[in-house]
Amino acid sequence: MTSSIELLKRINFLIKKGNDVLKTTYIDYGTYVDGGLAGGYRSAVLSFISSLFGESHPYFSQLSEMKGNQKYVTDTAIAILKSIKEEVKNGWLFSYRQLITAEVFSDFLEMGKYLLDEKYKDAAAVMIGSVLEEHIRQLCGTYSIDITITNSRGDIMPKKADLMNSDLVKASVYNALQQKQVTAWLGLRNSAAHGKYSDYTIEEIKLMYQGVLNFVTQVS
Repeated sequence: MTSSIELLKRINFLIKKGNDVLKTTYIDYGTYVDGGLAGGYRSAVLSFISSLFGESHPYFSQLSEMKGNQKYVTDTAIAILKSIKEEVKNGWLFSYRQLITAEVFSDFLEMGKYLLDEKYKDAAAVMIGSVLEEHIRQLCGTYSIDITITNSRGDIMPKKADLMNSDLVKASVYNALQQKQVTAWLGLRNSAAHGKYSDYTIEEIKLMYQGVLNFVTQVS
């Protein structure tokens, strides 16, 4: 998940580019801006909206229906960006995205519960653990914690779940006791993913399911 700071930087950059387009305004039986700049700018804003909300969102629909180099198209794009900026600054955007994420997580956890009920403890452990890891990753995004590191060769690599877990505790998102529990759940998931099926019992995975369900619900 992209942090609010990164989003605001991107939005401010796009607003500035829009103002640059408006500097080319001219009047010729209507008010227009440079066609090439306007087209490129509209595409950039549409791409940004799509990556953030998807193409079914009203912001995307509104701007995608506007074409040409009339000044009002660029004005509309800038106005939409300013509205999104307010949503990000007030935390509304992340509340919406967390709601959608919660619904998806709930579906996967229900599948994990079904697998447990059918005695498929190993598949259940992997699925429940995957929900936990993705929740940890999204918490990092919410609290502006990097989810990548640069190795000794200069390559950017995704952080391992244990490191993100540690970073979240340092940021006081949750406490050290919860960190230990998350570490234990991740260990169960890793054992299942690597075929070490005798390292745990179905009762442990049932406890893991209930614990992860509570953790995802309470820590956001």
